[in-house]
Amino acid sequence: MGDVETPTLSSHVSTSAPSVVLLIPAYNEEHRIGPVLERYATQLPAGHAGPVNIVVILNGCRDNTIGVVEAAEKRHSCITHLVFPGPIGKGGALIEGLKLAPTADLIGYVDADGATPPEAFLDLVRRASSGQVDAVIASRWLPGARITHAQPGKRQFASRLFHLFVEGFFWMGIRDTQCGAKIFRRRAIEAVHKYLCLADLAFDVNLLYSLKRAGFSIEEVPTDWHDQTGSKVVFNSRTSLNMLLSLIRLRLLYSPIYPWLKPLRPLEKWIYQKLNAPPPLPRQLKP
Repeated sequence: MGDVETPTLSSHVSTSAPSVVLLIPAYNEEHRIGPVLERYATQLPAGHAGPVNIVVILNGCRDNTIGVVEAAEKRHSCITHLVFPGPIGKGGALIEGLKLAPTADLIGYVDADGATPPEAFLDLVRRASSGQVDAVIASRWLPGARITHAQPGKRQFASRLFHLFVEGFFWMGIRDTQCGAKIFRRRAIEAVHKYLCLADLAFDVNLLYSLKRAGFSIEEVPTDWHDQTGSKVVFNSRTSLNMLLSLIRLRLLYSPIYPWLKPLRPLEKWIYQKLNAPPPLPRQLKP
């Protein structure tokens, strides 16, 4: 994905309250990310005793997202950023951002639209800080979740249909793999990072399944969540086919027949190009 300078973070691994790195992938978010950064940069350090760094990962932005982020950096020293000029997908952006795992005790991410409020992410931080689990993920589909503004019916249907495919392929027992708020212990991400290869919206499944196979514990907790207008994700036949293709590819990665499918790699790349989707990274390792 090219050489990108690693940001200088303001802290390292903590010996008291755990240090936290929060990743926020952003694609053309100039109209929404400013208030989100302001809330997180104010409330996260106030609500957590350990060091906090917020890293925005700009992915192929064609608007002034970088200007908004740089303005926020001037107001808040805990904010920094990475820039990838080409579109590498949300998953690709997070794969790059998770390389910062060695710089903190805990590393997590939220969406740039602010659907997860800072107080909900702080709840994940507190649970992960106990050291009793390796990953804590927010869920919109568990009893106790507080959805103040629900997704439109079509998006809810697409979400639940995708969940059925995920369970059918991977049997993880996770109700909501796609909620955009998650946090992990450093050792868990360091152990599975080399297995992350899906650059599109199925990245979360790739990450969670890698953690499960490697024996790490995952706690799913009900969250506060508010659907935001202006989503960059349009659920149509192309998006659905792309996500289904990625799930099938991930399933095949863990199949004994996968090495025999190497001659089909050019066809796979062509299909992703036709779907206008970020192709998977060329990684074939598995835990």
